[in-house]
Amino acid sequence: MSSSRNLPGQARHFHFASDNTSGICPEAFAALLEANEGFLPSYGEDAWTQRAADLIRETFEKDCEVFFVFNGTAANSLALASLCRSYHSVICHREAHVEKDECGAAEFFSNGTKILLGDGRHGKLDTDSIEELVTRRTDIHYPKPRVVSLTQPTELGTVYSPDHLGRISEVARRHGLAVHMDGARFANACASLDLPPRALTWEAGVDVLCLGGTKNGLAVGEAVVFFDRALAAEFDYRCKQAGQLCSKMRFLAAPWVGMLAEGAWLRHARHANTSARRLADGLAALPGVKILCPVEANAVFAQLPPALADGLGENGWHVYNFIGESGYRFMCSWKTTPEDIDTLLKACRETLAAAG
Repeated sequence: MSSSRNLPGQARHFHFASDNTSGICPEAFAALLEANEGFLPSYGEDAWTQRAADLIRETFEKDCEVFFVFNGTAANSLALASLCRSYHSVICHREAHVEKDECGAAEFFSNGTKILLGDGRHGKLDTDSIEELVTRRTDIHYPKPRVVSLTQPTELGTVYSPDHLGRISEVARRHGLAVHMDGARFANACASLDLPPRALTWEAGVDVLCLGGTKNGLAVGEAVVFFDRALAAEFDYRCKQAGQLCSKMRFLAAPWVGMLAEGAWLRHARHANTSARRLADGLAALPGVKILCPVEANAVFAQLPPALADGLGENGWHVYNFIGESGYRFMCSWKTTPEDIDTLLKACRETLAAAG
């Protein structure tokens, strides 16, 4: 029988490809083990699920509706579907995750709602772009804009400020649009700006947040948070129909208790952000390397010389080619260590030296 030491995918070389490559953080794992004791009601009627939802309400300082689902695609898609009818449209940045990386799930679950693509520097949607998409046409032949969807932090690792969010929300309200936030890495945004979660959500006009847990240290699970309770009507039925109602809900909910009860979610996010800044500083010092976007969360986007990109790949380092032909993404997580970063930077220097 082979041991776990021989399982494929154990090499640490691969872990800068995504913050999904890290394991479960200790606080989430401890709560999961504790929830494994005894017999409890199913389908979210247990005390763990109630406690997790209450902790989210305490964290956001808002009496909101909370639903737990398995993954971010389901969270975003079902949330957007709850805000739209099939003849509506969703405005998002052209680099947004709901546009580029969810296989049309938002359109599928909303029975055909169209995605309209806006622009803005470093992945942040600007108000002029929203205004143009809303007012481009108002006739019945055009899919009626209904929602502005924002990714926080963005797919390029930048963070919306409360002021920027407020300006977007003002435009949205003026045109009768709801505001949805894809917060797969929302903890990193809070840590980056050192602001309470309320300042980046309902106080800034956000109606519904898809709060990410997986990339913050959970094994699986996201929370859909409706700050406007009226918008959550029958959302539980959407979850059930989409296969997102977990029968043993305590195992989705309990890790949130471990993360939120004593602030582990923010500690881990701060660590990941600090790691990204350390990595960016090291990469920027290498010849031929250029940092492409401000490093405001746990992502680093860098332009790499072809010899460096090819050499890293040949030696087992896996990162995504994300921008153009030579822009690569490096992700840090709660588990990234200074030694990991130093090892990667050493490999970069050796690769460049070998290439001459």
